[in-house]
Amino acid sequence: MSFGARLDEAVRRARTPLCVGLDPRWESLPLALRLAHGDGNRPHDMANAAAAYESFCLSVLELVAPFTAIVKPQMAFFEGCGPKGLKAMRRIIARARDMGLLVILDAKRGDIASTATAYAEAAFGGTAFGNATLSVWQADALTVNPYLGEDAVAPFIAEARKSGAGLFVLVRTSNPGAGLFQDLVCDEEPLWKHVAHRVAEWNQPGVDASGWGDVGAVVGATYPEELAWTRQACPRVPLLVPGYGAQGASLESLKAAFRADGTGAVINSSRAILFPGPSNAPDWKDRIAEAASDTSAALAAIAGLS
Repeated sequence: MSFGARLDEAVRRARTPLCVGLDPRWESLPLALRLAHGDGNRPHDMANAAAAYESFCLSVLELVAPFTAIVKPQMAFFEGCGPKGLKAMRRIIARARDMGLLVILDAKRGDIASTATAYAEAAFGGTAFGNATLSVWQADALTVNPYLGEDAVAPFIAEARKSGAGLFVLVRTSNPGAGLFQDLVCDEEPLWKHVAHRVAEWNQPGVDASGWGDVGAVVGATYPEELAWTRQACPRVPLLVPGYGAQGASLESLKAAFRADGTGAVINSSRAILFPGPSNAPDWKDRIAEAASDTSAALAAIAGLS
C-alpha cells in the first residue's frame, strides 16, 4: 500500500482532512507548564524546556486524537531545545504512532547524494550500521525542499518507498514572500509549476491500485488559484495544505484542494488548535479539544466528508 493510499484511508477513517501541527512555543505554552519547568518567563534550562514541550505535545495527542488521523511535528522547535528536545520529539512520534496516527515530520530537508540518503534513512527506516539498522524517527512522511534538483530528491524517494512512507515536496508555499523565486517565469511558466510537474512525474511510479502515490506536494491555502491548478494538474498527488487558521486562509479557499470525493488533501492547523486561548486559562485542555473538534468538523464539511 502506497503512502498516499494509507493517507487516504486515514482521512476516510477519521472523516476529516485535518492535520494537527505540533509546534510547541515556550511563550505560548499553558502557564501551569511554564511554571512547572521554569519561572513562567523562561525555562530553568534546556532539559526543562524539552520536558515542557514533551508534556504539552503528549497531552495534545490525547486531546486531538478523536478529531484527526494525522499530526505534523515541526522539528525546528524541538531542535531549539538541543539533544533533549530531539529525544522528546522521538518519544512524541512513537506515542503518536502507537495511537494509530500518521506522522508527517516537518523538517524540510534538502541535500544531495550520501547526505540526502542519511537524512532519509533517519526519517524513515533507520540508519544502517553494517548489518544492523537502528531506528531514529520512524516518520510516515517527510517534507522536502527540491531546490537542489532531482538528484537531491531521488534519495528521499528511494528510502521512503523502502518503508512504505512518503514525501511532501515544497511546491507553492504559504508565506507572503514565496513569489520571490517561485513566481519567476521559466519557459513560459512560473517556477512553481515546473516543480509541480516534476512532483507528478516522481509520484507516478509509486501509484498503486488506490490511484494515489507517495510523493505529495505542499501548496499553501493562501494561494487558492495555485492550489486549484495543482489539484487539476496533479490528480494523483496528495496535497499538504498549510496556511489555514493563524496564517489567514479561509475555509472557502480550501475547496480547490480536494477531488470530487473529498479526498486528496490534508489541511494543517497548528497555532489555532494548540493555543486557542490565553496561556493562563486553567481550562486549556478543554479549549484545545474544542478547537480541534470545531476545526475537524469545519474541514470535514468543506471536503464533503461529514
